[in-house]
Amino acid sequence: MDFHVLTLFPEMVRDGLMNSILKRAAENEIISFNAVNIRDFAFNKHNSVDDYTYGGGAGMLMQAEPVYQAFSSLKLRDKKKCRVIYANAQGLPFTQQAAAELAKEEELVFLCGHYEGIDERVLDEIVTDNFSIGDYVLTGGELPVMVMIDTIARLIPGVLGNETSAVGESYQNNLLEYPQYTRPEVWHDMAVPPVLMSGDHQKVDEWRLMQSILRTYERRPDMYEKFRDEAMENEKQLKPKRRKLTKFFREIESEDKAEPD
Repeated sequence: MDFHVLTLFPEMVRDGLMNSILKRAAENEIISFNAVNIRDFAFNKHNSVDDYTYGGGAGMLMQAEPVYQAFSSLKLRDKKKCRVIYANAQGLPFTQQAAAELAKEEELVFLCGHYEGIDERVLDEIVTDNFSIGDYVLTGGELPVMVMIDTIARLIPGVLGNETSAVGESYQNNLLEYPQYTRPEVWHDMAVPPVLMSGDHQKVDEWRLMQSILRTYERRPDMYEKFRDEAMENEKQLKPKRRKLTKFFREIESEDKAEPD
């Protein structure tokens, strides 16, 4: 997977991405990062790429031409089919499902805005996807772009080095990850749940599933409802041991309702 980033701060992007797991994946040529400085395509002696907005208003706006020229400079496999992602507060929420979809692409282009944004005309011309990482305002698009790239990259085969690592973690299948423990067995008078040391893999898997469901119910009720509804719809197709889910749903929901105000 080739990641291309159009930015005013290429060093920030390179320094943020070329560390730890992603650095190793890049060195192994599983992924690549290409940060393009939009200022290199300024058409004035001051290398400025912003100007006042038509119609008035506070702040400056990034001009269309430098952004377009920066995009045009990219050597893409198929420029017409390549997805160009603009990180902005008006975009769709960026989710694990969106990351999994984007991870199937061979290359992606990310556009980082600054100031009051970017001239709408170039956005209409080149952007295919708009994503937001949350309902808050940042000073620029570099941080959300790095978040998205990190999320997407770790779903690419070979990046994590352990193909099962990305499968069972948080936000997969609308469930949060179960609690995990390591040595020592007892820490601050808190012991590791006995089932995890039983050696019974079937019981461990079942415990982890139930803990994931309970944690999701407590912390992300929106995700819990999606998981529960899907499980109920497919109950006839579930393995016999998984049919315990409907009973577990009723138990945790009834316990919550039974709690005094």
